[in-house]
Amino acid sequence: MIGQLKGKITYYNEKFSILNVGSDTGGVGYKVYATVETLGKAANISKSETVTFWTHLVVREDALDLYGFLTKEDMDFFELLISISGIGPKTALGILNVTTVSILKRAVSSGDTSHLTKVSGIGKKNADKIVLELKGKFGADGNEQDGTTLKEEIDALEALKSLGFEHKAAREALKDLPGEITSTSDRVKAALKVLGK
Repeated sequence: MIGQLKGKITYYNEKFSILNVGSDTGGVGYKVYATVETLGKAANISKSETVTFWTHLVVREDALDLYGFLTKEDMDFFELLISISGIGPKTALGILNVTTVSILKRAVSSGDTSHLTKVSGIGKKNADKIVLELKGKFGADGNEQDGTTLKEEIDALEALKSLGFEHKAAREALKDLPGEITSTSDRVKAALKVLGK
């Protein structure tokens, strides 16, 4: 199992990056699938800078796919998601693209499934299954009632997208906001300032 890779990003697109591990001339380039947020950060990393990915290797009959994360918390949540029957790695990445892991944990702990169904491939039945199987697994940080809810986060994301912003840029702007800004309208206003509008 490949648990962590350290190297330089030599290529990236909207789905994966190539991480060169080893020397510049004789290294191995690993294709690492990642979230929009991770790939967005990859775009801002200099080609001379070293980056570390926490990785999960998915073995299938016809492929060996690596999924990479900048934090262990994100990888742990990804692994919890794919342990659920019917949730594959691409769907799990789609869920992680919605919002931060801490907000997803709070949504699961409070039984909020309504916005998980906005993820491609997640119907009401699978959203209920995710909540049922993961509820109670997060301890104190999943039970916090203060801060932004999943509904508010997704509503703010959708509002920014309707104003013409790319998903990646909107997601990044919302993620950087302080936790005390919780209402949808306040988050949209604050994100617009971050985005320079």
